[in-house]
Order: sequence, then structure tokens, then C-alpha cells
Amino acid sequence: MNKTTQRIIILFSVLAVIGLFAYFLKDILIPYIRMEIANDLDGAKELLASKGIFGFLTVVLVEALQMVVVFIPAEFIQISSGMSYPFYIAILLCDLGVCLGATIIYVLVRLFRFSSDAYAKSEEKINRLVASSKKERSTVLLMYFLFIMPIIPFGAICYFGSGRKVRYGRYLLTVATGVIPSIVTSNLMGAATKYFIGHDLPLPLLVLIIVVLAAVLFAVLFIFLDKVYFKENDGTPDSVLYALFFRLVRFLRGRKQRLHIDDALIKGVEPPYLLLCNHQSFYDFYYLRQLTGNTNFAIVSNRHYVTMPGLKKFAKKAGFIPKKLFCTDFATPVGIRKMIRGGYAVAIFPEGRLSITGRNYPIVERSAAFYKKLGVDIVIANISGAYFANPKWRKKFYKSDIYVQPKRIIRADEAAAMSEEELTRVLDEDLRYDASGEELNTYPQKDKAEGLENVLYRCADCGALYTTRGVGNDFICSACGKVHRFDEHYRFEDDPYTIGEYYERIKALELTELSGFRLETEVNAVAFSEKGKYRTRSKGVCVLTEKEFSYSSDEVSFTVPTDDLSALPFSCDQEFETYHDGKLYYFYPVENRRQVVRWALLADLLREIKNGAEKED
Repeated sequence: MNKTTQRIIILFSVLAVIGLFAYFLKDILIPYIRMEIANDLDGAKELLASKGIFGFLTVVLVEALQMVVVFIPAEFIQISSGMSYPFYIAILLCDLGVCLGATIIYVLVRLFRFSSDAYAKSEEKINRLVASSKKERSTVLLMYFLFIMPIIPFGAICYFGSGRKVRYGRYLLTVATGVIPSIVTSNLMGAATKYFIGHDLPLPLLVLIIVVLAAVLFAVLFIFLDKVYFKENDGTPDSVLYALFFRLVRFLRGRKQRLHIDDALIKGVEPPYLLLCNHQSFYDFYYLRQLTGNTNFAIVSNRHYVTMPGLKKFAKKAGFIPKKLFCTDFATPVGIRKMIRGGYAVAIFPEGRLSITGRNYPIVERSAAFYKKLGVDIVIANISGAYFANPKWRKKFYKSDIYVQPKRIIRADEAAAMSEEELTRVLDEDLRYDASGEELNTYPQKDKAEGLENVLYRCADCGALYTTRGVGNDFICSACGKVHRFDEHYRFEDDPYTIGEYYERIKALELTELSGFRLETEVNAVAFSEKGKYRTRSKGVCVLTEKEFSYSSDEVSFTVPTDDLSALPFSCDQEFETYHDGKLYYFYPVENRRQVVRWALLADLLREIKNGAEKED
């Protein structure tokens, strides 16, 4: 069948759906609802009786033709029929319509070699879901699986099944039974809506019932996928929970940025491989996932988050690899090797933490040696435009153009031939970035500086501590009165021109005072156990000097030499943290929580001095 004929069939199907549905709304549904509101039950029954076979036929035909068209949602007619007819009749009519539509599609595909452009748009999703199972499945089982996936239209599934070697009788039985959960849910929504209209009950209660009904269907879907279809994928990136996690993130953030993906370089690379990327924002893992297309990768994640009660089982089943930040953790290399042996790519952010200034941190020490030992290709990727969209110090999200692309591929044999120092240098160069120098976006917002004092805690002009404040687009020091204003590219209008340059000036000020310094503060501490099962609280004092970091309270006391202190990760205006004796300690200053960034910076400066001394030796 040629393309013109196919398009004519689709066009007439669309027009028929629109016309029939309009008739159903005008002559049946709207008058019926009005009678329900007026409590005219006899009139409502007479209306349906007067339409008789024409009303039934309309539901069946609309349901059937929308399947041929594919892109018209079936829920419209299913909910409407649930509002207009008794529950059992509505289910029967919708199921008959689905069977008729499936038969039309079967004939079009088998006899006339019909191929729908609308189906082609869903075909990639279907192939991706089918490919994500390690076991061969029969077409019938695949169709049952697809019917309970809320993202695939019924018509697309029927096009898929018609193109496979399945007898018509078995095909139709699969369709007739596979669609029942979705039809029942939609009809129940329609019936609930009719009941609420007729009894004048609160709209929030109706919404709650609809949400509960949808949740029940989703629960059935999850149990089926998790326990039957994808059971063998537990603990890997091919698990149902992994897909659910990224679908949820896409729902929350998918429309809040404009992603530009350049995946040309990575298309010839097959897993297993390492995927290394810079770390501009919290959602970098999501942006990176869009680069790899159908390839699911395991993510090395902050151990504290993926072992929290309620999340531990989820993260484990989804294949996340936990990592203690800036702490020797033998379980992490084991987890990475396990995923590599399983044939998966593994994503790592070698900086180990989010950028706070839009410039990169150095890669975590001794990482290159481990990457070499894995013996796989190394893909170095770059994310641009994400820092100002959602920086660590600002809660508000700005819509931005975000660019994701691979920068370099280091083949396994190339990596093996490099020295550790050479590979470290290459990684450091390729992962280097400065968000202020990108100018990929303009930011017309009037609150760009708000919260920035939680990073730029010291005035770069007069050196005063904790006197800076972001007000609108102005960054102001209350001690000297100096004002730095952001332009539309998120750059200051005078020197220092960027957040990174301002931060470097603060570092220079701190370096001049580093000799013999002592930083001390009272804190409320929360300690999390090794496996995150419990936590203890205490109140004590933290001290940082050139020689050591210490914490002491009535319950616990410990000291960490600064030579062993790789970093003090922190959350802006909240806490700084470190591991000791297998426990993760969060320290919340009792006074002036802005100081947490200073603790982190001084720890970084001590580490830089130590690394510089080691290189000289």
C-alpha cells in the first residue's frame, strides 16, 4: 500500500473519530449529565434507551478508529462511556471497540502491508522496552506487558503484534484480555465522575478517587513487571525501578530545560565502558542519561542517599553503586567491576561533588589508576549550561539550554598504554570547565544574586567575613558598601567578573591567613550508621587547624589528621560532613551556618598544599 493511500486512511479515521465523538458528546453525554444534575433519572434512562444501538455503536467505532489512528488517546471515549452507561455495559462496549480496531489493524498490516507513521513514533519505545529484557519472550507475553505500560497506545501495540507471527485468534484474545485493566480504570473514572456530578460532592474527593484508581493500576503494573517480566534484571540498570526513577525525574524536570544532545561520537561505542562527566548541577545524571540513548548505565552515587531507610532497597534493585564521599570505600570498586562484568556502562563524576562556583574541582585522587585497571573504553562527556540553571547555592530552577556531548573516547588499549599521571592530566584537561565563560544562555531574572552569599561568604574587596549578601541581581558588602551587579549572562559588570574569579580572591585572602589558623564552632551533630539504618544525635565542638580536624562531645570524640582529610563536603547554609569509623557525621553550626563553606574551602586549601608538597618531593 503506497504512502498516499495510507495517509488517506488515517485522515478519514481521524475525521470519523472527531465526528462520532462530537455526536456522542452533543446528543448523549452532555444531555445525560444535565439530567443527572437535575436528578431526572427517568429522563436519563429514556435518553439512553432512545439512542439504543446508535449510542452503543458510537462507543465501539470511536474506540476502534482511535486505535487505527494511534495518536488519539483512548481514555476520552472510555471515561465518557463510563459516565453514560452502566459499568458492565461500558466495559463491554470499549472491549468490543478495541477488538474491532485490532481486527482492522490486523487486516491492514497482514493483507495490505499498511505501515502507520504514527506507529513509527511509538515503535522505538516498544523496541527499547522489549530489548531491556535479557530473556526471549513470546509475542503474546510481550503484548500483555505492553498493554499495561501507560506510555504505549493500544493501537501501536496492535500494529506491533500484527507484524509478528501470531495467529489471528490468539492475537485477538491477547488484545481483548490485555486491555481490560486500563479499560476498567477509565470506566471507573467515568462512573465516579457521574456519581459526583449527580450527588454534588466535593471535587477534591473526586480527584482523590481518580488518583487512587490510577495508583491501583500502577501497582498492578509494577508487581507484574517486577515479579514476572523483569525479575532477572533486579540489581541492574535494566530493572523496572531504574526506568521508573528516570521517568519520575523526567516528569519533574523534563520540561524545565531545553536539552541539546550531540551523541555522534558515542554511537559506535558498545558497553561495557566508563562514562566520565563534569558535575555542574544536581540533575547531571539525568542529562547524561539522554546522551546514551537506549544504553542504561549504572550510576556511582552518594552512599548516604542510596542507603537511607526507604531508599536502600530501591537503589539496590535499580543498580545504583554507593560511594562514600572522599573516603576509602572498598565496596565501590567491587560494585563497579560487577557492573562492568555484567556488560553495563558505569557513569562516574570524577570531581566527587557539585561545583559551587561553575568551575571544576580536581578529579578525585588515585582515580586514574583504578580506571586503567578496569580495562574498558573511557568516554569523557561534557555538560554545558547546567550550572546557572540550578546551582548548588540557589533553590530556584531557571529554564536553560543545556548541551550534552562526548568530548573524547579513550580506547582500552590507549588507556593501558598511558601512565597514571598522563591519564590524570588528560582527564583533568577534558573535564575542565568554567560556566561563566560559556555564555550559552541569557538570564533575564531579577533575583540572580539571591543566596550567593552562601558560597561567596567573604568580601573580595575589603576582606570582611560574612558581610556579603545577594539582593536581586546585586551582590553587596555591608562593611565596605561595594556592589557587584550581574548582567544577563550571569557575569558581574566589573572586576571580578565571574563567580569563579570572586571565589579565587577569597581563596587568596584565606591563604594569607592560613598559617597558624584555628577554626572552631559549636555544632549539632547527626551521625548515620554504616548501613544507614539508624542515626544518633549529639552536641559538641568542631575544630579545624593546619594539623587536624576534630569533633568532641559528651558522647563521642575523634580526630582526623588533615593529611587524611580529603575534603569536607557541605550543603549551603546547612552543614558540612565527614566520615569517621564507618559513620557519616553531619555537623550543623549552632550559629551562622553560612560558615560551612569556609570550613570546606580551608580543608581544600590544606589538601592543595599537601598535594603540592608531594609533587615537589
